[in-house]
Formats: sequence, structure tokens, C-alpha cells
Amino acid sequence: MQFLQFMFMVELFFARYLLALGLRKHLVEVFLMINNLSNFISCLQASVLGHQSSLVDILVKDTPQSPCRYQLNYVLLLPAFDVRLRVITRTSETPLVSSTTALFSSANWLEREAWDMYGLFFKNHPDLRRILSDYGFEGHPLRKDFPLTGYLEVRYDDEQRTILSEPLVINQEYRIFSFYTPWFY
Repeated sequence: MQFLQFMFMVELFFARYLLALGLRKHLVEVFLMINNLSNFISCLQASVLGHQSSLVDILVKDTPQSPCRYQLNYVLLLPAFDVRLRVITRTSETPLVSSTTALFSSANWLEREAWDMYGLFFKNHPDLRRILSDYGFEGHPLRKDFPLTGYLEVRYDDEQRTILSEPLVINQEYRIFSFYTPWFY
């Protein structure tokens, strides 16, 4: 019952921002346009509904065949109503996503992670730099268009006593899989 009451109040107070509103597996889902994201979250936090809310996670889903390539999911915990709220929006590569670091301190790390792994740029972020990959790393590894095999192989040569970077060559004869396992018999 609390989910339905919460959904009714969200629809009542924030109808101008919403594209859709739903309930899935004890999560209230709100679908928004990308330009309404920061306004919705700041108004929610300032209202009675979002009192003492916290940002739990920012999830990104990459679908390259879609015109709006990335789906951003902001998962908020609202302890006053004992509800988890998933704010869902879609964006392409070009528009900037407004940062929520001014509202939630946990957004700092989560937005940096989305930048590092997917290349999503957050407008007005105080410290947008790589955190999970090396600073000299080119590309964003969780994007669907990221090359799986890479271009260079880095190894240490004992004879030359140095680190070598060589073009990567994958031989197909090592890719033979045996599906026999002793656990099935």
C-alpha cells in the first residue's frame, strides 16, 4: 500500500517532469527526459517526499543501435517512506548530463565511474577524471563499441630486460573448447 500512496504523491507533485511512472519488484520507477533530471531530483529532495533521501547507485546501460544510446538509472533510497526510487532517463553521447554532486556527495564517485567506463560527461562536476582505469588509457571499456581484443600486447622480455609493446596476434588454434566436464557423469 505504501508504494501506491508514494506513487500517487509523486504523480501529484511532479507531473510536469514525468514521462511515465511504474512499479517493478518493489521499486518505484520514474521515467524522465534528460533535461528534467536535475530539476526533478532537486525538487524531490527539497520536498517532503525526498526528505533524507540518499543516492544509492547510478547505473548505465549501453544500447548502440538506439538513437538515445545510454540509459541512466539513478537509484534513490527514501527512508521516510521506506521506498527505493529508480529515476530512468535516456541520453545520447552529445548532450551533457547535469551533475547531482551538489545534492548528493555519493554522486561524485558514481558520476566519475560513469565517465570512466562509458564516456558520459557530467556538466558542473567538480572533479571528473578517471578512477578505475589508467590516466593514459584511451577509450571507455564498458561501451559496446570498445574493441575486445585490443591493439597492443605489453610483456616483459627477459633477454632484453625491458618491457615491450607489440601488435596483438591471436591464434585460433588455442581457442578450441572442450565441453567435457567430469561433474556431469
